[in-house]
Amino acid sequence: MIKTKDMTMASLFAAITFIMGFVKIPLPFSPVPITGQTFAVMLAGGLLNPVAAFLSLFVFDLLGAVGVPVFSGLTGGINVIVGPTGGYILSWPFAALFISLTLRNRKVNFFNVLLAYILFGIILVYIAGITQLSFVAGISLKKAIMVGALPFIPGDIIKAIVASYLTLKLKPVMEIYNKRQG
Repeated sequence: MIKTKDMTMASLFAAITFIMGFVKIPLPFSPVPITGQTFAVMLAGGLLNPVAAFLSLFVFDLLGAVGVPVFSGLTGGINVIVGPTGGYILSWPFAALFISLTLRNRKVNFFNVLLAYILFGIILVYIAGITQLSFVAGISLKKAIMVGALPFIPGDIIKAIVASYLTLKLKPVMEIYNKRQG
């Protein structure tokens, strides 16, 4: 059974992901913008238990799919999900889940958190996103990598580093919250 505190935290991180969508930098050569939403995905995975981490982004995706404008640039609808950026968005619940599962039984230190963020918050998201971008845009995988991954690597590495730092600072607060909520 899902606890109320998990639903609360999942809702909070769905809202944080929405807010991070206001951080949007369009790139003239790519249909994929730079957003702050992947930063929120990393934090959800790093700070929430696996169920809450998955639910936070699943609910976010579901809201967007039914037309609530939660995606970057205040967009929503199934057209976004099946469009060139949909693979990235659809990967987020799984990225958060795998980050959380990876960190669950490991010593939480900067290296372990950063590695989980790179493997799942970047690489897994890129694999899903590039695959759909290639298919939807009718371009080769090589071209999809050129426009849907390479320009984003430096920024995503910076996001992963900052998110790792914040995770280590916020983890003790989350543990206190979890103990108080039972």
